[in-house]
Amino acid sequence: MGKTIIEKIIEKHCGHPVSLGDIVDLGIDARLARDFGGANVVKNLRENALGIDDPGKTFFTFDCNPTGSDQKYAANQQLCRMFARENGIMVYDITQGIGTHLSIDKGLISPGGTLISTDSHANIVGAIGAFGQGMGDVDVAHAFAFGKIWFKVPPTVKIVLKGLPGKNATPKDLVLAILKEFGASGLLGCAAEIYGLDSLGLSGRITISSMATEMGAIIIFFPTEPVLADPDAEYKKIVKIDINELEPMISRPGHPEDVVPVSEVKGTKIDSCFIGSCTNGRFEDMAAAAKILKNKKVAPGVVLKIVPSTHDVWKKCLDEGIIDIFTKAGALIGNPGCAGCAAGQIGQNGPGEITVSTGNRNFAGKQGKGSMYLASPETVASSAVAGVITTRDDIPSTPVLFKTVLPETLSIQKEKEIQKKPTAAQGRAWVIKKDNIDTDMIFHNKYLSITDIEQMGKHAFENLEGWEMFAEKVKKGDIVVAGKNFGCGSSRQQAVDCFKSLGVSVIIAESFGSIYERNAINSGMPIITLDNAVSLIKNGDEVKVDFSTGNVENCSKNERCKGSPFSEIQMKIYQRGGLLKR
Repeated sequence: MGKTIIEKIIEKHCGHPVSLGDIVDLGIDARLARDFGGANVVKNLRENALGIDDPGKTFFTFDCNPTGSDQKYAANQQLCRMFARENGIMVYDITQGIGTHLSIDKGLISPGGTLISTDSHANIVGAIGAFGQGMGDVDVAHAFAFGKIWFKVPPTVKIVLKGLPGKNATPKDLVLAILKEFGASGLLGCAAEIYGLDSLGLSGRITISSMATEMGAIIIFFPTEPVLADPDAEYKKIVKIDINELEPMISRPGHPEDVVPVSEVKGTKIDSCFIGSCTNGRFEDMAAAAKILKNKKVAPGVVLKIVPSTHDVWKKCLDEGIIDIFTKAGALIGNPGCAGCAAGQIGQNGPGEITVSTGNRNFAGKQGKGSMYLASPETVASSAVAGVITTRDDIPSTPVLFKTVLPETLSIQKEKEIQKKPTAAQGRAWVIKKDNIDTDMIFHNKYLSITDIEQMGKHAFENLEGWEMFAEKVKKGDIVVAGKNFGCGSSRQQAVDCFKSLGVSVIIAESFGSIYERNAINSGMPIITLDNAVSLIKNGDEVKVDFSTGNVENCSKNERCKGSPFSEIQMKIYQRGGLLKR
């Protein structure tokens, strides 16, 4: 039987043949920690008296807060700098830009290589046929110390795009169409290979690979010589998507997968626009926006913020006159970095503000308290000039100045955390009948600088509507029950640790986000997967869970059902109190 791309890469980096579902020790070629995750990586290494496996493969990238304008971020950055000096580690400091882009541009990773980062979009390296995965602080600390990490061989989905998109469709429109097909969890726990875009350049490939996380996927690979799947490779499924005459697409606020043609929301009055992020911060994205903005002005009352992905992109924009076009149009240009995805950075919006963004996420509260649409650089630039959502072929001769839509102010809510052994737990159930509860709902990114686990619990579910008071009401030993894809989104460890802080005994869900599942297992937080969990258990039921067998007993109903037991490695990590404990 032939091998998929990810199977070939894993075999190369673990040194032996693998099969679907195997858990292996995966060698990691490039190990990255960012400015918020990096401080916790250093903390984990120091607390466990661990060294650095190979400084030449180990990097810090300061891309979340490249201005260092937040005191806690500045402190974390300095902590990482000092640790880097002590251990001979390269730092891509605040001037350099997004770490995952640098890993490609600076040759830290090449086709067939492996990379992990505290960035949940590390899978953008699938654009060059490399394996990348966002992981939590514990995973990255382990890779810093030992050069490898455990990994489960996932199934692969083959995506075949059919037809020719319309003349105004861009790579962002293509990936939004793919996201519409799969939804927030259609590729959950899977790798994917994409075919039918052989002529697409690196920038476009990065745009598509960068949104794998929003579909629940581990990674989306573009086949790249010499990393190709075998002709007889076995796939979980083959999905064909018709992109013939595809028109510009847009994702409506709150859910990246809520994708419609731009024509359905055209004319919506906007307050601000953003161009940048790891999805659309390349030079080609900047040039496409500049082509529209040249000799035009941003509509009165509209704010346009632009952030190139790296220093080299920023410098090329300067050299080729693109920065001049942006400034004459009335845009704010920031120094390179992640921008709006990090709290307090360029790209955030305020209560009631309607923004059109080239980013990859628009969860409630993710980039401020307003509403966020996701679209291509061309659509965003066109909308900035028009004052309303529009496409590049339909920019009005005069901008729209009146406000036609007043959005509801999005509420800011709260998250939570969990606790310890033995191999069974019993407690009161808190049932959240909701799928795709993301890590921003669990633990908002404005608290990412918190490293003291005792301070995390009070913020659990703070950004989940209707559950803002959870932290005040939950009792030690209680159990959280949720629907599918629990913990999707960012790689933040705090979204697990907040439950540990509160003493939650176990989380039961119908499925978990891939990174969240790793973070929970690695920190010794008990999690159980149970089909139809929110139907079998009601809020307030007394529930007993056996970790070793997966048995779940609803004591209130005298009913029993079978969930997924702890794997051998999960039990070992749990028993010793975490992956880094020895």
